[in-house]
Amino acid sequence: MENKNIRNIAIIAHVDHGKTSLVNELLRQGSVFRDNQVVEDRVMDSNALERERGITILAKNCSCVYNGIKINIIDTPGHADFGGEVERVLKMVDGVLLVVDAFEGPMPQTRFVLEKALELGHKVIVVINKIDRQDARINEVIDEVLELFLELDANDEQLSSPFIFASARTGIASEDQNVQGKDMKPLFEKIIDYIPAPTGDENTPAAMLVSSCEHNDYVGKLAVGKISRGTIKVGENVVLCNYHDSSKMTKSKVVSLFVFDGLKKVPVESASVGEIVCIAGLEGVQIGDTICDAEKVEPIEFVEIAPPSVEMTFMVNDSPFAGKEGKFVTSRHLRDRLYKEAVKDLSLRVSDGQTAEQFKVCGRGEMHLSILIENMRRDGFEFQVSMPKVLIKEINGVKCEPIDRLYLDVPEDCTGVVMQKMGIRKGELIQMTPHGNRMKMEFYIPSRGLFGFKSELLTDTRGEGVISSVFYEYQPWKGEIKRRDYGSLIAHEAGEAIVYGLFNAQERGDLFIEPGTPVYAGMVVGQNPKGDDIVVNVCKKKHLSNCRASGSDDALRLTPPKKLSLEDAIEFLADDEILEVTPKSFRIRKIILDHNMRLRERGKVLRGEI
Repeated sequence: MENKNIRNIAIIAHVDHGKTSLVNELLRQGSVFRDNQVVEDRVMDSNALERERGITILAKNCSCVYNGIKINIIDTPGHADFGGEVERVLKMVDGVLLVVDAFEGPMPQTRFVLEKALELGHKVIVVINKIDRQDARINEVIDEVLELFLELDANDEQLSSPFIFASARTGIASEDQNVQGKDMKPLFEKIIDYIPAPTGDENTPAAMLVSSCEHNDYVGKLAVGKISRGTIKVGENVVLCNYHDSSKMTKSKVVSLFVFDGLKKVPVESASVGEIVCIAGLEGVQIGDTICDAEKVEPIEFVEIAPPSVEMTFMVNDSPFAGKEGKFVTSRHLRDRLYKEAVKDLSLRVSDGQTAEQFKVCGRGEMHLSILIENMRRDGFEFQVSMPKVLIKEINGVKCEPIDRLYLDVPEDCTGVVMQKMGIRKGELIQMTPHGNRMKMEFYIPSRGLFGFKSELLTDTRGEGVISSVFYEYQPWKGEIKRRDYGSLIAHEAGEAIVYGLFNAQERGDLFIEPGTPVYAGMVVGQNPKGDDIVVNVCKKKHLSNCRASGSDDALRLTPPKKLSLEDAIEFLADDEILEVTPKSFRIRKIILDHNMRLRERGKVLRGEI
């Protein structure tokens, strides 16, 4: 049986190819907003961090109506680090809109999300977006998309996927690239005609796979998913079970039931097969659980999320400034928050560390973990994190490491220096394609070789380089890679940074702090470009005397300090450094604060005693 009044779709693409803008126009032209309503740009990016960074982090649900047919839409992240969000929601839909930039064409994440959609047998509508770009190369991009389908072993039906040519920014779409569109009507009609209606028997006992969880201040935890069979009603008793955990069998009750109407959740008394719903009142429900009618307990298979590849250690802050700026500072607070995050984010793995105050946190990449750190910081947590490390596996007795597929788009005259940096980082060139005065390059590179590379690339390409990567596979260990070719400037004593001390220290390198900044011994206050760590006294005051010399009272000129963002600070870290994170500041410090003890430990390492 088909529920012909519903279509369920996900919008998938690489980052910045226009998914969220496309959702905006579908909602606008799907009569979700009033004609005179002021609608902010990227309305689906409701998270403050998403709006600041201009990226989608969490997959979100909404809906619109076209010609009496309800279209449930899921907006997904485009960054590779949040690929787990895409994987878990694809089970909720019956088809996808693959959005591809009319200039950039298929990118690494385009390959990843399309591969997952094809594996599930979803029908695909390819939307070539940004056709109004002056540098659009529509015909070449069509060929590249078809090549990608072939590489991913698409079947004949998938190879015949329709193409729509759109400009989400101006709200137009057309089935013919040579015909100017007027609105999104061609895309709406293609969704109705091509994407299949959800199927299932509404007269059998109900079942629903939980694909995501949300939290509401009034009704508590909400389980979101598509009803696979039967009808779910408010007040009925259900059983929670799990395909991968046969021991889970929990009785519960549907307290409230909601469907998506535009951007809102609307309470209903019942919903039947094919509808995407939110259910409240289910104790202990988790992503991947199946909500079943008590008459027929039969778990639905849930996709195994790709494992994480990067690890960081989160620990209680034990610096001299510990507890001064944070609200949640104990190991209990840290433990509770991290394990709750692991339940919500299936790409995250959390385990206890070597001590009661340390926790191992594994994620998809540096950005994945930095978003977690930033959210915790904004919620009042104070803690420390170690340098990120890749997760090593032993496969058939061979030490293996994660390899990424790296995409670079750089000015042609910067190709030489980029190739040199890739060689140092064990990058293997796959292909290189010129486009005007720019060069597109693809590499296979160890994931650890990308640590700290983004800032270097921007420097080498005068800010014009574009970088993106996605996990490829595990391969044998590629050998040692020098993480950084610079050292740290380390504060000699505790106190407050003084202009005179900073003036003398800036001769050694680039400073991270300004006058008046509190420091402690062992805190990193700058970068030494020559490679070695140097201890500097930024608290040093000028000795006063009754003698005056010409020019001695001239004002000291300080170079503006280099302000590090969270990602910059994580990239900067060396093996013997950790990052102190508080709601108000980031501080890089040495693990061993005392200078003499650091020298003794270093001597032991050089002598092979450690």
